[in-house]
Amino acid sequence: MTFQEQITQGIPSVLPQPKPYDTSINHAPKRKEILSEEEKKLALKNALRYFEAKDHAELIPEFKEELRNYGRIYMYRLRPDYRMYARPISEYPGKCEQAKAIMLMIQNNLDYAVAQHPHELITYGGNGAVFSNWAQYLLTMKYLSEMTEEQTLVMYSGHPMGLFPSHSEAPRVVVTNGMMIPNYSQPDDWEKFNALGVTQYGQMTAGSYMYIGPQGIVHGTTITVLNGFRKIKKNPSGNLFVTSGLGGMSGAQPKAGTIAGCVTVCAEVNPKITRIRHEQGWIHEIHEDINELVARVRKAQQDKEIVSLAYLGNIVDVWERFDQENLHIDLGSDQTSLHNPWAGGYYPVGISFEEANAMMANNPEQFKTEVQKTLRRHADAINKHTAKGTYFFDYGNAFLLEASRAGADIMAPNGIDFRYPSYVQDIMGPMCFDYGFGPFRWVCTSGKPEDLAKTDAIACQVLEEMKKNSPAEIQQQMADNIQWIKGAQENKLVVGSQARILYADAEGRTKIAEAFNQAIAKGEIGYVVLGRDHHDVSGTDSPYRETSNIYDGSRFTADMAIQNVIGDSFRGATWVSIHNGGGVGWGEVINGGFGMVLDGSPAASRRLESMLFWDVNNGISRRSWARNEGAIFAIKRAMETQPLLKVTIPTIVDDSLL
Repeated sequence: MTFQEQITQGIPSVLPQPKPYDTSINHAPKRKEILSEEEKKLALKNALRYFEAKDHAELIPEFKEELRNYGRIYMYRLRPDYRMYARPISEYPGKCEQAKAIMLMIQNNLDYAVAQHPHELITYGGNGAVFSNWAQYLLTMKYLSEMTEEQTLVMYSGHPMGLFPSHSEAPRVVVTNGMMIPNYSQPDDWEKFNALGVTQYGQMTAGSYMYIGPQGIVHGTTITVLNGFRKIKKNPSGNLFVTSGLGGMSGAQPKAGTIAGCVTVCAEVNPKITRIRHEQGWIHEIHEDINELVARVRKAQQDKEIVSLAYLGNIVDVWERFDQENLHIDLGSDQTSLHNPWAGGYYPVGISFEEANAMMANNPEQFKTEVQKTLRRHADAINKHTAKGTYFFDYGNAFLLEASRAGADIMAPNGIDFRYPSYVQDIMGPMCFDYGFGPFRWVCTSGKPEDLAKTDAIACQVLEEMKKNSPAEIQQQMADNIQWIKGAQENKLVVGSQARILYADAEGRTKIAEAFNQAIAKGEIGYVVLGRDHHDVSGTDSPYRETSNIYDGSRFTADMAIQNVIGDSFRGATWVSIHNGGGVGWGEVINGGFGMVLDGSPAASRRLESMLFWDVNNGISRRSWARNEGAIFAIKRAMETQPLLKVTIPTIVDDSLL
C-alpha cells in the first residue's frame, strides 16, 4: 500500500502482524502498577473498543502483556511501517488543505528526530503524549483525510471522538487533554486514568501538534541566559552556566548557552539521549569522569571558551563537587522533568540509571523516598553556591515546588515564598510577557529549506522596520530577536519540520504573518502554519511559571487560558487546544494553544489580524489588571492603535494609606 492508502485506511480490517520491541529506540519507562484487577479488565475493554469483535480474542493476551510490562496499552502492532516525519503538504491525502497541514504537524511531533519516546507516542517531558495508543493515531489521520471545510474533528485526550458538522470559519480541530474534575487531578490520578485509556497528558505543544523540536526552547533559553547574565551585570564570555536535563525540552539548554556565549555544563543520567544530543550537535563534549569535567571547566573558564559540556551522571554530584573544588558557578538552574518526579522525570543520586528504572516500576514508594532525599541534597548544594554569589533561578520545571514538598531548605524567611525566583518572575515576565513578547512560531508546509530562509528574511525585514519606531521600553527585545533571526540559519536549529521561532508582540506577529500571507499569494513560498508555545503571554495560567509574576492573588485562577482558547476558536484559528498539565505538572497548570494555516487568501489575512491581536492582548490585559507596570504600558499602547479595544485599567493604591 502507498503512504496515502495507509493514511486513508485508518485501523486496518485485517490486523497486521505483531511487531518486535525495538530496543534501539528511546522508550518510556515502565509506569507503576496502579490498577486493580477489575480496572485492568476495564482498561482492556476500553482498548478493544477500537477493533472488530472478531479480533478481540487475539488482542486480549497481547494487550494484557503490554499493560503488565509497560503499565500502558500502546498497541505496538499498529505502528505504521512508513517513516514518521513531516512530509510536504502535497503528499497528504485529503479534501481540505487545513486538515493536511494538521497531519503534517502530527507526524512532525512523532518524528524519531523530534519525539522523546516515539513508539509510545510521547513527544517530550517523559509523558507529553500526542496520542495514548496507535489506534487513536490511525483513526485521527483517517478522519483528517476525509474532512471537508464544513466539519470539525473533536479530540478527547488523544481519542478522535469524530467529525461533526460545522462551517468553514470554525476550527478544523478542537483538542482537549487531561481536563479532569479538579478533585481528580493528582499525579496518581493521571497514572490511573491514563492506564485506563481515558485521558492523557498533552504537555504544552505535544498534544496540540505544535512542537518544533528543541528549537522553541533554545530561543527562550537563550533569552533567559542572556538576560540572566545582564541581571548579574556579567558578560557571558568565560562564565559558567550549570543545569541538568538533555531530554525533550531540556536538551536545548547547552545549545542556548553556546548561542549566548558562555561555558555550559549540563548533567543527564540517560546515556541514550546524551548520545543523541551529541550526534545532533546540541552539545560539544560528553564527560563521564567528574575529575575530568572539573579540569575541563577550569580550562574553558580560563580560555574564555564558548563550549557545552555534558556530564553523563547525576547533577547533584556536579553541584557538590564544584563546591568542594571552589569552582564558581555564575548562573544555575535545572530542567529535569520534575512535573513528573515519580515516573522518570528526575533520578536519585547514587543509584544507576537501570537500577532506578527498575525501582520506579517495582518499588515506587522507595523510589519516591530516594528522589526526595536527592532533592534535599540538590537544594543544599545549590544553597552553598548561592552563598558564594551564584545566581540560581527555577526554570519552570517545578524544581522548587517538589524540593519544598520533599522538605528541602528552599523557603524564604517568610515561610511562604521560595528562596529563589522563577525565571518568569525575574526575567521573562517583566522583560517579555508583560510587554506582549512571546514565542511566535511558524512551519513551512512545503518542507523546503529555501522557503524557511525566505520567511526568515521576511521576518527580519519586518522587525528591523518596526524597531525604527518602537518605544524605548521594547528596544532591547526587538534587538535580541533581530540578532536571533539573523543567526538562525547558521545555528542549524531545524530538527524535523522546516520551522522557526522568535519572540514577538502582537504587532510583530500580525505584521510578520501578513507578510507571509502576501508572499504565499504571490507564489513566492508555500503555505505556512502559524502557532506558538503555550508558554506565552496569555495562553497559560501557571502559578509557579507563566503567571508567577502575577501578584494580585489571581495567579491560581485559570480564566485567562480558558478565555484565550475560546476567543481564538471564533476569531479564526485552524485548531485550538486546552490542556491540564504541562511543564510544571498535572493539576498545576491550565494551558491553551492554537494553530493557524496561512494560504495566501484574503480570508486568512482577516483571520490572522483578528486572532493574533486577541491571542496576545488577552494576556496583557490580565497582567495589566494585576498592576504589572510593563503590561499597563503595553495595553495603553494597544488601545491607541485599536479604537475598538477598551480595557479596564487599575487604579494604583498609595501603600501608605494601607
